[in-house]
Amino acid sequence: MLPFHLLMNAKFTRTIEDFTCEHCGAGAKGNGYTNHCPRCLWSKHVDNNPGDRENMCHGLMKPVGVEIKNGESVITHECQKCGAKKRNKSSINDDFDDILKLTPTLL
Repeated sequence: MLPFHLLMNAKFTRTIEDFTCEHCGAGAKGNGYTNHCPRCLWSKHVDNNPGDRENMCHGLMKPVGVEIKNGESVITHECQKCGAKKRNKSSINDDFDDILKLTPTLL
Protein backbone atom coordinates (compact mmCIF):
# COMPACT_ATOMS: atom_id res chain seq x y z
CA MET A 1 0.00 0.00 0.00
CA LEU A 2 1.26 3.48 -0.87
CA PRO A 3 1.86 5.98 1.93
CA PHE A 4 -1.09 8.35 2.51
CA HIS A 5 0.69 11.42 1.06
CA LEU A 6 1.25 9.52 -2.21
CA LEU A 7 -2.34 8.30 -2.39
CA MET A 8 -3.44 11.93 -2.21
CA ASN A 9 -1.00 13.03 -4.94
CA ALA A 10 -2.32 11.75 -8.27
CA LYS A 11 0.76 13.20 -9.99
CA PHE A 12 3.12 10.68 -8.35
CA THR A 13 4.45 7.94 -10.64
CA ARG A 14 6.30 5.07 -8.97
CA THR A 15 9.32 4.37 -11.17
CA ILE A 16 11.53 1.49 -10.05
CA GLU A 17 15.02 1.82 -11.50
CA ASP A 18 18.61 1.33 -10.42
CA PHE A 19 21.15 4.02 -11.31
CA THR A 20 24.78 5.04 -11.04
CA CYS A 21 25.26 8.36 -9.28
CA GLU A 22 26.69 10.94 -11.67
CA HIS A 23 28.29 12.81 -8.76
CA CYS A 24 30.19 10.07 -6.87
CA GLY A 25 29.84 6.98 -9.10
CA ALA A 26 28.12 4.81 -6.47
CA GLY A 27 25.48 2.34 -7.57
CA ALA A 28 21.98 2.85 -6.19
CA LYS A 29 19.26 0.20 -6.01
CA GLY A 30 15.90 1.81 -6.71
CA ASN A 31 12.66 0.86 -4.99
CA GLY A 32 10.26 3.22 -6.74
CA TYR A 33 10.76 5.98 -4.20
CA THR A 34 14.55 6.36 -4.59
CA ASN A 35 15.37 9.84 -5.89
CA HIS A 36 18.92 10.44 -4.71
CA CYS A 37 22.20 8.64 -4.13
CA PRO A 38 22.29 7.01 -0.68
CA ARG A 39 26.06 7.51 -0.47
CA CYS A 40 26.54 11.22 -1.29
CA LEU A 41 22.85 12.33 -1.25
CA TRP A 42 23.10 14.07 -4.66
CA SER A 43 20.14 13.79 -7.04
CA LYS A 44 19.41 14.52 -10.70
CA HIS A 45 16.78 16.95 -11.99
CA VAL A 46 14.70 14.60 -14.12
CA ASP A 47 11.11 14.98 -12.81
CA ASN A 48 8.43 17.64 -13.08
CA ASN A 49 6.23 15.55 -10.79
CA PRO A 50 7.74 12.72 -8.73
CA GLY A 51 8.61 9.76 -10.96
CA ASP A 52 7.45 11.18 -14.31
CA ARG A 53 11.00 11.64 -15.79
CA GLU A 54 9.64 14.51 -17.95
CA ASN A 55 12.00 17.35 -16.95
CA MET A 56 14.56 18.11 -19.64
CA CYS A 57 17.06 19.92 -17.36
CA HIS A 58 18.97 16.80 -16.19
CA GLY A 59 21.23 18.96 -14.00
CA LEU A 60 22.82 17.50 -10.89
CA MET A 61 21.08 18.48 -7.66
CA LYS A 62 23.28 19.23 -4.67
CA PRO A 63 22.00 18.44 -1.16
CA VAL A 64 21.95 21.87 0.51
CA GLY A 65 19.92 21.39 3.67
CA VAL A 66 17.90 19.08 5.85
CA GLU A 67 14.97 19.53 8.20
CA ILE A 68 13.04 17.17 10.43
CA LYS A 69 9.35 16.92 9.57
CA ASN A 70 7.04 14.50 11.37
CA GLY A 71 10.10 12.68 12.72
CA GLU A 72 11.64 12.18 9.25
CA SER A 73 14.63 13.87 7.63
CA VAL A 74 13.70 15.89 4.54
CA ILE A 75 16.62 16.83 2.30
CA THR A 76 16.57 19.99 0.18
CA HIS A 77 18.33 19.66 -3.19
CA GLU A 78 19.31 22.56 -5.43
CA CYS A 79 19.85 22.04 -9.16
CA GLN A 80 23.34 23.17 -10.18
CA LYS A 81 22.14 23.85 -13.74
CA CYS A 82 18.84 25.75 -13.38
CA GLY A 83 18.68 26.59 -9.66
CA ALA A 84 15.42 24.74 -8.94
CA LYS A 85 14.97 23.50 -5.38
CA LYS A 86 13.16 20.33 -4.39
CA ARG A 87 12.60 18.60 -1.08
CA ASN A 88 12.87 14.82 -0.73
CA LYS A 89 12.51 12.46 2.20
CA SER A 90 15.64 10.68 3.28
CA SER A 91 15.87 6.90 3.09
CA ILE A 92 16.99 4.33 5.63
CA ASN A 93 19.82 3.54 3.19
CA ASP A 94 21.17 7.11 3.18
CA ASP A 95 24.57 7.88 4.67
CA PHE A 96 23.58 9.29 8.06
CA ASP A 97 26.90 11.11 8.49
CA ASP A 98 26.24 13.04 5.26
CA ILE A 99 22.74 13.93 6.48
CA LEU A 100 24.23 15.25 9.72
CA LYS A 101 26.63 17.44 7.72
CA LEU A 102 23.58 19.22 6.24
CA THR A 103 22.17 20.21 9.63
CA PRO A 104 22.80 23.72 10.87
CA THR A 105 25.40 24.01 13.61
CA LEU A 106 23.87 24.89 16.95
CA LEU A 107 25.80 27.52 18.90
